[in-house]
Amino acid sequence: MKTAPSRNRLPELLGVLRADESDPRVQELLHEFGTEPSSTRERSVGEPARQVRRLRYRSGGEIILHDGAVAGVVLHVAHDARHVRLAEWIGTGNRATLDDLETALGRKASFAGLRTPYFAVDRGFVTAVFAPDGWNMPGNLLRLTITADQPGLVPAPEDDDCPGCSDLLRRSASGAVDVEATVEALSTAAAAGALKEDAHWVRLDDLLPLQASGLMERAESQLRCLRCARTVCFTLTRDGRPEFQYCSFDQARRRHMSPVPPVEQWGDATRLAAEEQGMRYVAHAAGSWFLVRKGEDLYLDARYSYSGLIDSSALIHLNPSEVRLYRKSGHTFLSRLAAAIHNSAPYQKESPYFARDLYRRPEGARLRDEVSGAIAEHTWIAQQRRGDGER
Repeated sequence: MKTAPSRNRLPELLGVLRADESDPRVQELLHEFGTEPSSTRERSVGEPARQVRRLRYRSGGEIILHDGAVAGVVLHVAHDARHVRLAEWIGTGNRATLDDLETALGRKASFAGLRTPYFAVDRGFVTAVFAPDGWNMPGNLLRLTITADQPGLVPAPEDDDCPGCSDLLRRSASGAVDVEATVEALSTAAAAGALKEDAHWVRLDDLLPLQASGLMERAESQLRCLRCARTVCFTLTRDGRPEFQYCSFDQARRRHMSPVPPVEQWGDATRLAAEEQGMRYVAHAAGSWFLVRKGEDLYLDARYSYSGLIDSSALIHLNPSEVRLYRKSGHTFLSRLAAAIHNSAPYQKESPYFARDLYRRPEGARLRDEVSGAIAEHTWIAQQRRGDGER
């Protein structure tokens, strides 16, 4: 760095957030980082498009701009690359642990998810990124990112270059979104394990038929990137103007979409056959259980919890005796059965329902996805996206 060491220059970094690139404060910081960037990356992100520029300097400083305004400042610390001298900015060394950062910043860390510590500071947030083996070992700190938006509520600005999901939008020669090619790219990424579809939204395979039917004003598929954890929201509208947005989990679940019409109104013969052979919703009691069927078989998805540590559900294939009792007493029997499952602590081997829980078997993940798809229009998430739940 060209300037004399200082132990608290964080206000300089916070002061440029959301400022235009031409702002004197931004220009002064760029000069501090170096006369010319060692690398410049530019890309168009999403639809409607946002222009992203990343200016990286040999000093280890980086500025990320969204549509010409500062979205984030990054201090690269890792010793295998060009790095800043962190002591000049926040008063701790480059081998700082999370405890060292808490001491230097004078506050305890909060967490966005399980592995992303951040600090709320005046006018912004400082997010610390550590190597995978933890934040308690000196030398694991990779970078600090300073943003105006709270981590976890919006995607991190660095994620615009995520190799798992950043290059999936397809455009035609005219620059318009190529819908069919984009659906194919998303499907290929999901099949490769880079993305995971959210069964509470429209299946990718159903997007084009639903748009063609004209029955939905907005049909949206959501897929979570397993690398950066952003949610890709691909939306087809009745007027033909597609959207392609990257959202945090919180942003994604608050997006609006009306209920999906019954498949009989828009599906072809192949789709109808697949629907009939798959899991189908039968009934539910809010916050307690869902009943689904597959062919002639009935399955109860029963919620259970323990203190604040466990909140999950068990999938029980109803035996002939349970089916007869359900036919006789309906919801009353299923509510009693769900209560018995919860009270038995089905997460423990001693429970009679532990071994019956199909979610514990090798095919459990697939079954959970099938059940989620079948009950998608009746869940709390569906209420949120329709706008008829609590906001």
